[in-house]
Amino acid sequence: MDELDSKLLTHLQRDASTTTQVLGDQLHLSPSQIGRRKQRLEETGIILGYRAKLDPERLGLTVQAFIQVQMRRHGSGLGDQFISLVKRQPEIISTWTLTGEADYLLRVYCRDLKALNHLIHHVLLEHPTVERVHSQIVMDQIQDDAPLPVG
Repeated sequence: MDELDSKLLTHLQRDASTTTQVLGDQLHLSPSQIGRRKQRLEETGIILGYRAKLDPERLGLTVQAFIQVQMRRHGSGLGDQFISLVKRQPEIISTWTLTGEADYLLRVYCRDLKALNHLIHHVLLEHPTVERVHSQIVMDQIQDDAPLPVG
């Protein structure tokens, strides 16, 4: 990966729908050179895919929260059962395993507080391996998910 690849990735993270013509103009390359570089970055797994960014509020998802989950017990298959539960919940948009007191951190979007309450009390806390959850409701997102530092 060279400096031009880094610049290309930076541009694509800001707007992946930018045409190869526009990218070529910005990076002083031909559209075909941009296309070959993009293809190589995709084939090597540096570019994992492309997505449309949606406005959660316009979709009626007015509550964003982070939920820390502490497991009651650990063991073979128990984590897999919890992960399977998490993957079936459309409100949970990302999940991380953590060091420290909490075992998992979930980022969720819900329609309202009632839906968040249901997710916490009737889905997560009902799972036999969950000891406790700690939720934090997002009041305002100061900075959007930023592009990864490239180069």
